[in-house]
Amino acid sequence: MKKRIWRVCVEWVSIVVGALLLALVLKATAVQTFYIPSASMLPTLEIGDRIVVSKLAFRLGEVERRDLAVFSKPTALGNVGINDFIKRVIGLPGEEISSRDGQVLINGKLLPEPYLQAGEFTSDLPPTKIPDGHYFVMGDNRKNSTDSRFFGPIPAKLLVGEPFIRIWPLSRFNFP
Repeated sequence: MKKRIWRVCVEWVSIVVGALLLALVLKATAVQTFYIPSASMLPTLEIGDRIVVSKLAFRLGEVERRDLAVFSKPTALGNVGINDFIKRVIGLPGEEISSRDGQVLINGKLLPEPYLQAGEFTSDLPPTKIPDGHYFVMGDNRKNSTDSRFFGPIPAKLLVGEPFIRIWPLSRFNFP
């Protein structure tokens, strides 16, 4: 009887330890959850949303214009207490980005931005060449977003991943 109880205890401890190890490996390599602390991505993401990010998305696939991207704090932000940011990829390596009359131009051509709220505009941005291996990112709520207009294009090595599902609040459960 004692042997059987001991065996059941060892099995349960093994299951719990195995599950914890699997969770740690998944978090380190494949997926991670993030909390949205600011209004910089309104209306796409709201304050308090929780999203699940695929850390493999940009390793296995291309970074594309309009992708949402979670990235680590750029060095230009110094002592800011936030370590991870989420913005939308607007400009790709080698492109020139600018804005005029409240609209973004890529290589001199107007960029359609259907994800912006009506009346949202982009303050004038002088022509900026995006270096190879870098991306220009901006929040959807342009007037309330610290983004590449302030800290410059971000290096690809700072990219953490791409959100693929919003899990909280349940009333907004969807694929952003």
